Amino acid sequence: MRLTVYGKFGPSLCRLRSPAMSETESHSDREEDYRFLHSMLMEKKLHLLFKIHERLKHFEECTPIPIEENAMILASDLAMELIFQSWRDEVKELVDLFSKPHFKSLLFVHDAVAQRDFEPTLPPIPDDVLDSDEETVKIVSLVKTKEPLGATIKKDRSTGAIVVARIMRGGAADKSGLIHEGDELKEVNGISLEHKKPKEIVPLLACSKGEVKFKIIPASSNAEMSPKKKKLFLRALFDYNPLEDPAVPCKDAALAFKRSDILQIESMEDDTWWQACHLGESSTRAGLIPSQQLHERRVALQRPKALFKPQRVKPPGDEETKPEDVDYRAITGIHIAGLRRSFRLGRKSTWAKEAARSRRWSAVVHSTFTTPTYIEVIPHYRDPTDRHRLVLLVGPSGVGVSELKRRLLISDPDHYGITVPYTTREKSRQEIDGVDYHFVSVHKFEEDILNQRFIEYGRHSGHYYGTNLDSVHRVMAEGKVCLLDVHPCKIKKVYTSEFKPYVVFVKPPRIEELRLTRRRAKFICDEEDKSSMRIFSEEDFEDMIDSAETMENQCGHLFDKVIINGDIALAFRELKADLKRVEEEDVQWIPAEWICPSSPTQARRSCGYLGGWI
Repeated sequence: MRLTVYGKFGPSLCRLRSPAMSETESHSDREEDYRFLHSMLMEKKLHLLFKIHERLKHFEECTPIPIEENAMILASDLAMELIFQSWRDEVKELVDLFSKPHFKSLLFVHDAVAQRDFEPTLPPIPDDVLDSDEETVKIVSLVKTKEPLGATIKKDRSTGAIVVARIMRGGAADKSGLIHEGDELKEVNGISLEHKKPKEIVPLLACSKGEVKFKIIPASSNAEMSPKKKKLFLRALFDYNPLEDPAVPCKDAALAFKRSDILQIESMEDDTWWQACHLGESSTRAGLIPSQQLHERRVALQRPKALFKPQRVKPPGDEETKPEDVDYRAITGIHIAGLRRSFRLGRKSTWAKEAARSRRWSAVVHSTFTTPTYIEVIPHYRDPTDRHRLVLLVGPSGVGVSELKRRLLISDPDHYGITVPYTTREKSRQEIDGVDYHFVSVHKFEEDILNQRFIEYGRHSGHYYGTNLDSVHRVMAEGKVCLLDVHPCKIKKVYTSEFKPYVVFVKPPRIEELRLTRRRAKFICDEEDKSSMRIFSEEDFEDMIDSAETMENQCGHLFDKVIINGDIALAFRELKADLKRVEEEDVQWIPAEWICPSSPTQARRSCGYLGGWI
């Protein structure tokens, strides 16, 4: 017991013992913890420790400080001075006192205490002991509670011994500091573990009451203290429920989490199961989560159907107009400058072009497929003078991205702003330069293309259209939240610490709900021809769901928020509330690559068979 734990109670610690004993005695018949605490308070040794503690506290309050640390030398110097003085009786008596052996011994002890030179000097360890090959055995006794001890065990394939495979951070075994990974377990409560399997040891621990005693041979690597590791935080990019995972070693030892949760990683030493805890809960016991490698293997065996679904190709002669990128929007007749996306307009495609484009898209999907798992994040402490983060809205055609952007802008035009696109076509009489479009020359537009100034751009009817980085800077310079609607493959253009984009993926609901909510809705096929409109078809619904699945598989690691747009009003309220929460947070978790792009997370891995959980 550490005396400093009780130092704050002052000299009345013994008087506090009696009411504490009475309180624990009244509950000892019901709670195991109270019985243990009551028995501990009844110990005579503990009572004596309390008394010693009070004596030390009283001595500490007096704070005696030695006036002189070299009294013996001072007495010797004084005696030499007195010899040359007049030889009176008083001087003669004082010199005689300084020369007595007992007085010299008293001064020597005084100096030793004042200089704290009273620690015993231990003899060196003999060489023959250091070279001994005998095994070191230690007995560890842990108090058992309702919580697991926080360790997993396995059987060593070469020796057949039962060893500790993993120590869960924050568990009882970890807090005790007495059990380490690699320790060999010889006995549990006096029962030998020789020739036993891990599954036979778990019941021995389950039936133990009060305390569990282990006989352990320490691992040789425990002598080396590992340096303090840097804290690692990951944002989860998928939902995980251990109750639905048949492969998890122990469901009670696993940690459930949702997409976008911030996890503090405690250990990445295992190939398949990492140890982590939720942000702010680092003091609690860590739980098992699937490693990046394990989750990627799982998803690879269950590739989404969108990756293997044959592309629908129009037969020759079918000249029906199919928009390349359309948006589901409410038909209100309200026009907002800058909401146009004319650089991604619908166009009529021949069967040959459509087939070629489908083959190229299929090749891209298969070559760039990545499994969203975790992304390393670091805390960013927002300064009140910092600009607002760029808000990126992405989603498949027809899902309602433009409508959500339009509603955000109308809800608070002083707070939200949108970019004005650039174009090379001639300005019409009713249009205003800098409001409807930025009208520039072809030379200027192509120069900006070469200088990587466009987030995305395209050609329509022989004219360029695009979103320039300068237009984003203009909105942010006004102190507004810039709303930008881009294709997911263009996110990387602004995925930097300069813009700190907050990426929202708008996802369609199930096809049954799409039929109910979109069946009568119309969308514009050509931004230049407002009268060219069509109703969603069954094929549009399937394309929307397939495109959303492909986008999430390819770019899911870039999405901060996923909103399912079944009901546009509910989706809008969810989006606005989420953006408000992000703005009000003092600490925001941003990707580590924005700050350290050249230092990706490296996981330390070590293979091992997981045998049991104790």
